[in-house]
Amino acid sequence: MSAADDPREYDLDALRRRLLPERAGERSTSIPELAGADQHLCAIALALPDGSVRSSADGTKRFSIQSAVKPFLFALALADTDGGALDRLGIEPTGEAFDAIKLESGTGRPPNPMVNAGAILTCALVDGDGPEERAARIVTGLSAFAGRALQVDDDVSRSEHLLGDRNHALAHLMRDEGTLEATADDAVAVYARACAVLVDAEILAVMGATLAMGGVNPVTGERVVSARIARDVVAVMATCGVYDGSGRWMRAVGVPAKSSVSGAIVMSAPGTLGAAIVSPPLDELGTSVRGRIGAEALSADLGLHLFG
Repeated sequence: MSAADDPREYDLDALRRRLLPERAGERSTSIPELAGADQHLCAIALALPDGSVRSSADGTKRFSIQSAVKPFLFALALADTDGGALDRLGIEPTGEAFDAIKLESGTGRPPNPMVNAGAILTCALVDGDGPEERAARIVTGLSAFAGRALQVDDDVSRSEHLLGDRNHALAHLMRDEGTLEATADDAVAVYARACAVLVDAEILAVMGATLAMGGVNPVTGERVVSARIARDVVAVMATCGVYDGSGRWMRAVGVPAKSSVSGAIVMSAPGTLGAAIVSPPLDELGTSVRGRIGAEALSADLGLHLFG
C-alpha cells in the first residue's frame, strides 16, 4: 500500500486545499446559528481501527451535529427497545425532502429513521422517564460513540425547538396516527437538544468509526452497541442517509454516510474506517458541496467504494 492510498499517511490537508476553491452552495437558514456559520470552515478527519485519529486544519473546530446525529439516535433506540424500534419505523428511502410532512400510508410510521419524522420518533423511544431523562440518555449515548463527554449548545437547542414548525407538525401528525406516545412538544424538545450536541470533525469521524467497527469504539475499546445494531444502522445509512440523493451518493462515493444541514457528513466504511467532512455551504438537497466532492475523492483515493 502506497502513501497515496494508505489512510495512515493520506494527506488530508492537501485534500482540504483542493476543496477550498469551491464556492458553490449556501448555508442553511433554518435557525440563526446555522445562517451565521463560518462558510469558510472546511475540515476532514479519519478514525482508524487502531484508534488513531487524523485530521486536517479546522479538524477540532466545533459545530452542532444537526442531522448527522440521526444514525446514532437510531442505534440508541434499537438498543433501548431491544430492536423493537424496527416495528415503529420504516426503513425505506422516500425520494422526498428530509422534512416532508409525510408518513407511511396505512401504518402512520415515519418512512425511515434518517428523515426528521423518524428521528423525532427515535428520540421518543430511548430510555427515560420524561424528556429531560431521554435527552440526558441521548447525550450519554452520543458521548460513548464519541469516546469523550459531549456538550449541548443551549442557544442552538432553543432555536431548533422554537423555530422547528415542520418538526412540530410532524410530531402532531404522528400523535394523531398513534405512532408517537410522548407529547409533540416534548418529542421535538428532545430532538432539538440532540441536534444541538457539539462535535468537531475528529469527534464525528470516531462516531462513524464506532459504527464501522461493529459497534466498538476504536479509541476507547468500549462496545457501545451490538454488532447487529451497528450493521442495521449502517445499512440504513447506505440507502437513506443522504435523503433523495442517496442513490447518487452510493453510486459516486459508495460509502454509507449521513449528511447534515450544519454541513457535516459522517461516513462509516464497514471494517475500514470512519470519516467526517464538514463545510457549511449546502447544495439543493441539503448536502455539503465541498463535503460531497471531498467524499468522492476520499473514496477514490483510499479505495473505499463498497462496490469498487
